[in-house]
Amino acid sequence: MVRFLFMAATVNVNGRTFDQEHAAISVFDHGFLYGEGVYETLRTYNGQPFLFDRHMRRLRTSAGMLALSVPLTDAQIDARFRETMRAAGLGDAPDREAYIRILVTRGIGELTYDPVACPTPSIVVIVKPNVDPAAEVFERGVKVALVPIVRNHPGSVNPLIKSNNLLNNALAMQEAFRRGGFEGIMRNYRGELAECTQSNVFIVKNGVALTPPIDAGLLPGITRAFLFEVGAEAGIDVREAVLKDDDLFGADESFLTSTTREVVPIVQVDDRKIGSGVPGRVTRALLNGYRVKARALTARQPTVL
Repeated sequence: MVRFLFMAATVNVNGRTFDQEHAAISVFDHGFLYGEGVYETLRTYNGQPFLFDRHMRRLRTSAGMLALSVPLTDAQIDARFRETMRAAGLGDAPDREAYIRILVTRGIGELTYDPVACPTPSIVVIVKPNVDPAAEVFERGVKVALVPIVRNHPGSVNPLIKSNNLLNNALAMQEAFRRGGFEGIMRNYRGELAECTQSNVFIVKNGVALTPPIDAGLLPGITRAFLFEVGAEAGIDVREAVLKDDDLFGADESFLTSTTREVVPIVQVDDRKIGSGVPGRVTRALLNGYRVKARALTARQPTVL
């Protein structure tokens, strides 16, 4: 089974743009040596980076938790995104949306944990065509796996940091793949549901959409937060709640959210069906509301002559 489609990328490394074959960073960069770095993933609608300001706030929050400086302003980062998009042939092509990833690392330095050894952070921007999940993913829903890999304890590597060090997530997703899952749901150290490996998780019960609170040990997803706004406009109650396995298995519906996947219905967890086993009314309404609002917020304004 093919799980992904490889798309050629255009990469900007510290202000210089390359094709993917020639983009390179030093092996002495502490992002490579120690995983010291943070990142954000965005996508475009109507050719415009979606919720850019929110992603930049989270990027700076994550970096601050590592005492890592982000040497560019938001306007400079925006300009670098757009320069890289143009080089990729995507900047003026609203019919071909872009996947954008920005990485900020500690930079090049000696083999030491001392951040003083790395005076200049590295900034990498990766742009490639965005590939939406197949239509059947939204029409039929997906199977996920409830994996035994525990989400990082906040006292070790805090999940609030959107860190380049993704070993915890990678191990959990690899287990989900072995079990035929589209995604893997992770619990926290207390046994509560936390999040998926690349997305946030919601359940629906009696018409209310519920998602674990931030203090369950999860990344505060941009799409997750945006869905509270979508729900309010659609008349759907979206709340935080402590959730456990029984809440998931007893849910009427379930779904996951992420920047690149939007709102994906979950219809099966391992060998257990969720609700009726098909995407539910609330999930479909939130997905539709999300897409309508995303496109409205990125609509190009007509030029006034």
